[in-house]
Amino acid sequence: MTEDPSGEEEPSGGHLRPTSAGALTAWLVVGLVGGWLLHPITERWRGSAPVIAWSQPLALFLGAAIVGAAAWSTWRSVHVHRQRLQPHQAVNRLVLARACAYVGALVAGGYAGYAVSWLGVDAELAAQRGWRSLAAAAAGVAITIAALLLERACRVRSEDDET
Repeated sequence: MTEDPSGEEEPSGGHLRPTSAGALTAWLVVGLVGGWLLHPITERWRGSAPVIAWSQPLALFLGAAIVGAAAWSTWRSVHVHRQRLQPHQAVNRLVLARACAYVGALVAGGYAGYAVSWLGVDAELAAQRGWRSLAAAAAGVAITIAALLLERACRVRSEDDET
């Protein structure tokens, strides 16, 4: 920030960096470990592990579709029709994109870790929990991809970029 002669601060014109692969990987790993630990901890504490219903992956895929629709709409507005977003709209969509990317990675890791925890377990619902968890993990990946596309759709060329 710089100060003008009247003493008020002016924005420095900084740039917002895209979501980093390192941050997404960190959230994925945290989710993986948490999901993997959920199975043995809940079995010891409650006596049974959580059951995964089909409504969970379906709700996550619905979330991915909503974020994807926002990305598509934003892309068409900004890059096809050459309309400028209002500043508050751009910030809201960027915050939504960043949050959904992190949460999608965390959810994908969590459900994948839970699915891995059922490998080799001879239990009545082990295969069912594993497959449904993998479907939910795929939905988490879909949310992350849609969020990254939304973030990309919000990008505009600066006046300095002529290429």
